[in-house]
Amino acid sequence: MSFDIDRWQARLGELRAEHHVPGATLAVLTGGSVHELASGLLHRGTGVEAAPGPVFLAGSLAKVYTATLVMQLADADLIDLDEPVTSVLPEFATPDPDATKRITFRRLLSHTGGMTNDFTHDTGRGDDCLARYVEALRRVPLDCPPGTALSYGSSGYVVLGRAVEVLTGRTWDQALRERVFAPLGLERSMTLPEEALRFRTAMGHLGEPGTEPVPAPVWDVMPRSAGPYGRVIVSAGDVARFARMHLAGGLAPDGTRVLSSEAVAAMRGRVADSPDKWSMSADAWGLGWALYDWDGVPGFGHDGNAATQQSYLRVVPDAEVAVVLLTNGGDFARLYEDLFAELLDELAGVRMPPPFAPPANPPAVDLTPWLGTYAREGVVTTISRGAGRARIAYEFVGGMREVVESMGGFSPRVEGDLTPVTSTVFAASGLFGHDYMPVVFSHLTDGTPCVYVSMRAAPKVS
Repeated sequence: MSFDIDRWQARLGELRAEHHVPGATLAVLTGGSVHELASGLLHRGTGVEAAPGPVFLAGSLAKVYTATLVMQLADADLIDLDEPVTSVLPEFATPDPDATKRITFRRLLSHTGGMTNDFTHDTGRGDDCLARYVEALRRVPLDCPPGTALSYGSSGYVVLGRAVEVLTGRTWDQALRERVFAPLGLERSMTLPEEALRFRTAMGHLGEPGTEPVPAPVWDVMPRSAGPYGRVIVSAGDVARFARMHLAGGLAPDGTRVLSSEAVAAMRGRVADSPDKWSMSADAWGLGWALYDWDGVPGFGHDGNAATQQSYLRVVPDAEVAVVLLTNGGDFARLYEDLFAELLDELAGVRMPPPFAPPANPPAVDLTPWLGTYAREGVVTTISRGAGRARIAYEFVGGMREVVESMGGFSPRVEGDLTPVTSTVFAASGLFGHDYMPVVFSHLTDGTPCVYVSMRAAPKVS
């Protein structure tokens, strides 16, 4: 099927304006070719247009790049995925020595290691920043015991990045550039802010839903140590070319082997089911990849959030299609939902699920077993009931509170009403600009009650 670039350019522009997204770039891989489109402005303050080719902060898309590096090392027999992380990093530790021994590379890649998401620790701009972060992690409690839950976490990816450094003798940034970006010819992919200045670069924007957002006070709030989990700076076209390598069984267009076909398949193998199937649209997790099941059509991909910029990647291997969207503010979630629903239906026969929302007639659910306080590193969640309403309060604490307050336009504490969807799934209104955000109650495999918000598990503490 030929790709009608003019029609999709017009549709991108219509939906971008409808959802108050300042600027967006779209890349579509179909028929072996990458098509790049752009609409709107990279910066409303300067009026710079989002012509094809600009770079965006892609947030957690960095994780699949780090996972690719780790799998290269597994290919070379330098890492055994089922060995403890301490087999490569003897200095790695958590406050629980027993648990430390059970944290393997496979568990870190699949978010089942129990490590926290919200330990944002600035260890400076030096090449030792990951080593210093891993040292600081020794004092950070696990969110849950290893192997007891799939809980999306970023700190484990810094540990993976440090393992890459030790085994390659290069910084994570250098290893990614030399082992992935260069062989794939990804000239608009980088990790450091100073590298982005060579290109037209998107600025993030802030604003209430339904309004025209304004430029954020800062471009990037993340420290260099966040790189392996949260900072690749990329064009949409380069992300599609990275995905093409994974669709091609690990081969670059010129035949260079970047990954073995076995490693590519392992990354897309199902490791753990996701209790929260809505926050990142993921039914399960592989080794780095989020896994999707669209009415029997399998897919993989990842989302990324850099506070004021958002990225989406969806890959349909049966159709050899990949779609990438990079945005810089506004109601980006609705733009993604509307645009990808149309694109993936036409190009790959995929019927995406409808946006998350409570039913018209919510079921009667006794919330009593779930009332109380839940905590993980950086976040405290409180579930309460009063005046006939179920409520959630979500509060950033410690270092995460400082990060959120530095952004401006974000509150470190948000509250909302809870509406039942099922006996364990609730729709929270008023959180982080979403119409409805899933709040999922579950248990760790050891029986401890927990709550999932944004696919992060927080055990009940009182």
